[in-house]
Order: sequence, then C-alpha cells, then structure tokens
Amino acid sequence: MLDIRLIRDNPGLMKERLATRGGELLAAMVDEVLALDGHRRTAETDLQKLQADRNRISKEIGLAKKQGQDTSAIEAEVRGIGDRIEQIGRDAEALDVKQRDLLLSIPNLPHDACPVGDSAEQNPEVRIWSQKPAFDFPVKDHVALGAQHGLFDFEAGAKITGSAFVVYRGQGAKLERALINFLLDLHSTHHGYMEVSPPLLVKSDCLVGTTQLPKFGDQVYHATEDDLYLIPTAEVPVTNLHREEIVKLEQLPIRYAAYTPCFRREAGAAGLGTRGLIRMHQFDKVELVKITTPESSIDELEKLTRDAEKSLQILGLHYRVIELCTGDIGFGSAKTYDIEVWAPGQNSYLEVSSCSNFGDYQARRMNLRYKDEKGKNRFCHTINGSGTALARLYVALLETYQRADGSIEIPAALVPYFGADRIG
Repeated sequence: MLDIRLIRDNPGLMKERLATRGGELLAAMVDEVLALDGHRRTAETDLQKLQADRNRISKEIGLAKKQGQDTSAIEAEVRGIGDRIEQIGRDAEALDVKQRDLLLSIPNLPHDACPVGDSAEQNPEVRIWSQKPAFDFPVKDHVALGAQHGLFDFEAGAKITGSAFVVYRGQGAKLERALINFLLDLHSTHHGYMEVSPPLLVKSDCLVGTTQLPKFGDQVYHATEDDLYLIPTAEVPVTNLHREEIVKLEQLPIRYAAYTPCFRREAGAAGLGTRGLIRMHQFDKVELVKITTPESSIDELEKLTRDAEKSLQILGLHYRVIELCTGDIGFGSAKTYDIEVWAPGQNSYLEVSSCSNFGDYQARRMNLRYKDEKGKNRFCHTINGSGTALARLYVALLETYQRADGSIEIPAALVPYFGADRIG
C-alpha cells in the first residue's frame, strides 16, 4: 500500500510514475484519494473541536450546578454535541475505510531503475546462460515423453478433481520429489535460507498483506465456511510470518525457503487448456522470501535472483533473465526479474521464477516494521521469488534431457535424490 503522506506531499510525482504503468485511470485515483483524505481530515478536525467543546461545556455545567443554577438548556446543548460527535465519528470512519480500500486498489510505484515500457514486448533481456540444446533426432514434448514412460496421468487427475490437475506416477512422482528436495537443500544449505513449512490455508488478512486481495480475489480458492483461502504461493504465509511485528535490525535480512503446493483458479486466464503441465490449477513450488531494510533491498533482490538461477545452472538448463518494464510489472512489485527456462519440446521459453522487490508496499499492509539505529520504527522491504517453480522446471528437464533411444537422462546433481541416472 502506498504511503498517504507521499501522495499528499508529491501528487504530481505519484501520477507521473503510476502513469508509466499504463493509462490515466491510476493518475485519476490519486486525485480521488486526495479528495477523500481531505474530507476525512476535515471530519477528524471537526470531531476534535466538538470533543473539546463538550469537555469545556461539561466543566461549565459542573460549576453552574455548584452555584445552584439551572443547567437544563446547556445539558441539552451537550447532548446535541454528543449526537453530532457520533455522526461525524461514523462519517470519519466510513471515509477512512473508503480511503483504505482505494489505497489497496492502487498498484505499487515502479522503482526508479525499472525500465519504462508499455508491454511485455519491451522487457529488456538482462542475461542468457549457456546455449540451447541441439538434437540430431526428432524432439518430443513432455506429454509424449510422460506417456511413453508412464510419468503422469492427466485423465486420472481430471477424474478425481477436474481439468488442469494431474497425478504423477512411479518414476514421475519420484522425479517431482527429487526436484523439490534438491531445491530445498540447495537454498537452505548453500544459500543461507531457513527452511520453513507453512500452512496451506490462510486468513484473508494474509492475502491482503501480499496483495492477492482484493485485486485478485477471483484467482484464489476460498473455503467459505471457515473463511480461509488455499495459498496461491508460499509467499503468502511465509511473508506474513512477521506481520504486525517490529523485528530487530540485527535479524535482517531474514531469509526463508519453503516448499508448498500452490493453488490457482486462473479465472479467465488465456490458454488454460495448454497441453500438458505448463498451466495447472495445482503445482509445486519452492519459494524464496526475504525481509530486509530499504537500503539493502535492491542488492538482496539481485542476490535472490542469482540464487534462483543457480538451480538451473546446476541442472544444466539453458535460460534467460528478463527485467519487466513498467507496463508489465506485477501489481505490488516495484522491480521484477523473470527467469525463463528453455523447453525444446515447446520451442519456447517458460517462466519458472519471478523475483520481485516490493519495497515497503507489502510491509505497510502487514504493519511489518523494524527499529533502525536511531530507534525509529521503519517499514521493512520485502522480496520474493520462486527458487524455482515446478511443473515448468519438470517440463524443461524432461524435454532437455531426452535421448535418441527414448530414455531421459537425469542430471548428475539430481541422481542422489532420484536414485538413478536415467528414466527408461
């Protein structure tokens, strides 16, 4: 959530930077926030004045009664002031709620270093690692490879749940588990993240804190009877571990790694029926989360992105890193790198990680603060990214390591987790 003081002090700058996200609607919302803020502050001023008047007149009533004077008229005046106080209090509270709701609907300001652009076509490529694999035989996609080796079953997933769900079987299930354990060990043992295993159901406040609500309410699964939500990403429960806290400066940066299944309705998503594992309602992911200071957050984003990249390097998978421009960046993010792995059977790159710096945008929603060297409470900065997401990593691995004899080679780093050096 944006700082209302920044909006008051620099409305022009706010409009200018929000406009880089596209359209004039966001700029108009700044004016609406300021108008609401003006009405709310006027109501609060009126409320304080009336409360002072009531206190003053109440003292006069006390003095008058001691002197035996008739105070019925002045007591009626106090009751009238009390009624006005109640009404203005209700009005101020309603304005406060309306202003907060409006602030929750305004996206984050792009970072100064975020490239300006209108759409994904203008996202600059930051770096590429290794070369695309070459094959001297016809390349199969992961669906054909999975069917050949009995790795996963879409029909079974559809039978027990519905479309865009899958059942992993045999060596397919073992490979999924091997990838999860490899990623967790890499980040917790070598990159310094603390492994955590959070609940998969969260309260609505947690989704508000990490910007999924109210903006993306149609994308999450809601258990209405208990008013709990299935997590769309481990970012939600893990970042909220410190909500409503003031953490110590010496604790920062806090680094967490978590494996969870993720659940997304993908309501209205184009291409949901994409063949295979590329877009699923339920998928596994190892998530990286950092909580840090404003001064170090950009450096910590760079480090987190490199940590996510390392998993692909160890597995020998060709990938590229792109930076999202202002017209393509996520709702709550100030700066984002996407890591896209090459999938030969798709003849395209697949996003396996989106590493984002949210500045203090999430922390304001969660009231997550730290005490600086001067003893002042300041909002933390939050960062997260997949380290990485399956099943697209799974897709890229199968398609990259297929061999002419129909087998699938297992990368050396994964062999201890999988227990064999190939499938088939």
